[in-house]
Parts: sequence; structure tokens; C-alpha cells
Amino acid sequence: MDIVILAVVIAVVVLGALGGLIVGSRRKKPLPPPPPAAPDITAPPAEPHVGDEAETPREEPRRTIEEVDLPTGAGPVVIEEPPAAEAPAIEIPEPTAGRLVRLRARLSRSQNALGKGLLTLLSREHLDEDTWEEIEDTLLTADVGVLPTQELVERLRERVKVLGTRTPEELRGLLREELVTLVGPTMDRTVHTENAAGGPGVVMVVGVNGTGKTTTTGKLARVLVADGNTVVLGAADTFRAAAADQLQTWGERVGAHIVRGPEGGDPASVAFDAVKEGKEMAADAVLIDTAGRLHTKTGLMDELGKVKRVVEKQAPLDEVLLVLDATTGQNGLVQARVFAEVVDITGIVLTKLDGTAKGGIVIAVQRELGVPVKLIGLGEGADDLAPFEPEAFVDALIGE
Repeated sequence: MDIVILAVVIAVVVLGALGGLIVGSRRKKPLPPPPPAAPDITAPPAEPHVGDEAETPREEPRRTIEEVDLPTGAGPVVIEEPPAAEAPAIEIPEPTAGRLVRLRARLSRSQNALGKGLLTLLSREHLDEDTWEEIEDTLLTADVGVLPTQELVERLRERVKVLGTRTPEELRGLLREELVTLVGPTMDRTVHTENAAGGPGVVMVVGVNGTGKTTTTGKLARVLVADGNTVVLGAADTFRAAAADQLQTWGERVGAHIVRGPEGGDPASVAFDAVKEGKEMAADAVLIDTAGRLHTKTGLMDELGKVKRVVEKQAPLDEVLLVLDATTGQNGLVQARVFAEVVDITGIVLTKLDGTAKGGIVIAVQRELGVPVKLIGLGEGADDLAPFEPEAFVDALIGE
């Protein structure tokens, strides 16, 4: 019995201790925060009253514009419009009359080795066979060609024998006459830019890459503009990068209209459109710059023939100018033969004649094609393309 009572007492004590712990832990927990107060609601502004209910306006202090302190600093921002693109200034080309005469000094500095060499040989006291062979070698070295050289030497031998005395003045006069005859003073060297039907004269410029063909076309435009003609340029060289841009720059400098197509497009189409626009504009001349064909590529040469045929559907060709690099010598004659088979060459333009070129190429290429040299390039300047004048050219060869 005592044991039971003791167990009950212990149980009561344990329960009391547990109850105290539970009550203590509940007292330590924080109370939840009080609920938030109701927000203050601001009443909307009262609507303005009108009529009898309107309030009398209250007087408020006011300041004049002079009393107001304006902020200091930069003024108002002015937005400037970009300047309009200015049209390129149109140049006035140098007149063509006597242009070669004015450039004679430049030509003579590089070309009179031929004339001086011949005069030195002809001035020898005894003109034996060895001397005449040296004269032949001098002419051949100057790219005169075999047949023209033989003809010139024969005439010189006959005239020297008849002349008897050979003073320097007589020899110079003799050599000048024979060279002028060999160059061909009676050949028609006019660049024909007048169409018999009354439309624009159509000129097609052909040649191998690197001869200065596009530059020559631009310079020829300057020559025609200087003579008072209106010019349309056809950029039919669609295969060479920037060829059309180069020709357009030349045209803009003298106010010539240019017709061009997409790069890699059909050159015959561009040439056709150029002639068509030239007729519509009543231009005096249409110059067509063609691609620099490799004369060894049959397909490309056939395409050049196509350009010629397409152009002639619009108007007849008045000139086909072949541009040759005078420094290439006999290789230029090979090019000339191939081009002459594809298109009917009517005239020759010799470029770079002021460099290492030999003056005899003028005689050789004329004899090869049977057509005259009509223009020569004497430098890099814009007005260094000159009409070919046989007498002035020979005077540059033999010197003063």
C-alpha cells in the first residue's frame, strides 16, 4: 500500500513539473503584431464652382519677366542640317589645237635618241657598208620594222649619193623629209565624231588590259569637250572592278553624261543603252569603253564582236580606236593583228610614248594595219593626250 501511495506522489510531481515547463514556454513566445491601422484616404479636390457658387479669386504675389532670374548657361541648341552634296566642279580642258607642239619638248627628251643616232652615222666621212648596216640596226632597234627600214635606208643611200656634200643642216633636212614621208603625212588622222545621219558620232575604244584604255577614253572626252562637243560615255567594261567608277570620274570632271550597268553585266547592253541615250540627248559624240580583252582568248574576242554588232543596231560606228602601249614594241603588233580581225580598226592610239617607247612603233603599226595613228599619250596628265601631227613628231625625233 505504501508503495502505491509513493508512486502516485511521484507521478503527481512529474506532471506538475511538465505543466510548469509548458506554461513557461508559452509565455516566452512573442505576441503577433497588432493589425495595421486603416489608411488615410485623401478626399479628391473639390470641383471648381461656377456662377454664383464661384469663389472670389485670391490675390497672389506675381513677378514681371524682368524680375525672374533666368538660368544661365549655353544658349538654345541649334541643330544644323548636313550640307548638301556639292556637284563636282566642271573643269575646262586645255584646247587641242597645237597640243602636240606644246608637248614637243617632253617628247623630244625621250625620243630623239633615234634621230641623234642616225645623224651621227650619216655625218661620217665615209659611208661604207658597215655604216649602212649600223643605220639599219638603229632603225630596227627603234621598232621601225623590217620593210620600212629597208625602204628608208635605200632612199637615204640614193639621196646622200646625189647630194654629194653633207653639212649638218643638209643631213637634218634630208632625214626629216624621209621620216615624214615614212610616217605618212597624207593619212587622215581626224577622229570622226560626226554621224552622217545627223545623230551622235559613235566611237568604240578597244585594247588589251593595261594599255590605258579607260584612261584614254576619259582623256578623249576632254579633247572633244574642249572642242565644244557634248559627250556621252558608255562604261561597257563591266568585268574589271572599278572600271565604271574610273570612267565616271573622268566624265564628271568635264560634265559628260555616263551610262553604266551592274558589275559583271552584259557589256553589249550597256553599249546599246549609251548610244540610245546619246541619240535622245542629241549629244555630239558617244564614247564606248570596252573590256580589256586578252587577244589570246577567242571567246572574249567573239564577245567584243557582239558588242560591235549590237551597237550598230542603234547607229553605225564612226570610229573604232585601238589603244596600244607603245612600250610593248613588236608585241603590240601581234595584238593589233588579232583585234583587226574582230573589229574594223579605223585608228590607233599610242599611249606611254614619253617613257621607254621607241618612236619607230608609229611607223610599224601603221604599216601593219594600214590605218593611221590618230592620238598619242605623252604622260599621266589629264591633257596629255594629243592629236598626232607627223611633222611635229618627226621634229621631236631628230631634235633641234
